[in-house]
Amino acid sequence: MQLPFNPADYQRYSIKAPLGTHFRPATCQEVDCPQYRNGWRTRLEVLNPRDRHYVLKESGRRYTLQHVADGETYAVFEAGQQCFQVSRHRVRLHRPETYSVTDGRRGLRNHTKPEFWIEDLHEYSDKYQQLKKKG
Repeated sequence: MQLPFNPADYQRYSIKAPLGTHFRPATCQEVDCPQYRNGWRTRLEVLNPRDRHYVLKESGRRYTLQHVADGETYAVFEAGQQCFQVSRHRVRLHRPETYSVTDGRRGLRNHTKPEFWIEDLHEYSDKYQQLKKKG
């Protein structure tokens, strides 16, 4: 299939809110973490010795041991404490997204307002459709 115009003329549109600039670390409470709210349990036999030691001796979290069967023991953590995934929790900062257009000729350009980005997208789409009809 013949392309309607040179691939360098194609444009890529994106809306970005990068983790590093648009989010911050959060607590379990801030993200309404289900483990914080309800508690959780961790099966001890699936953990490597180092992780098991951390969970039981160093984490500082409150737990009880629940022995279910031979080779099946759980550490049951009560609600109201930070889960083990707290370092992955994020909340969005009130910063506007970046509305970007990348093409092979002019490189990257950013729009300051979403309506300008949408207008650019419509203009490009119309141009592409007209060239496609010409064959």
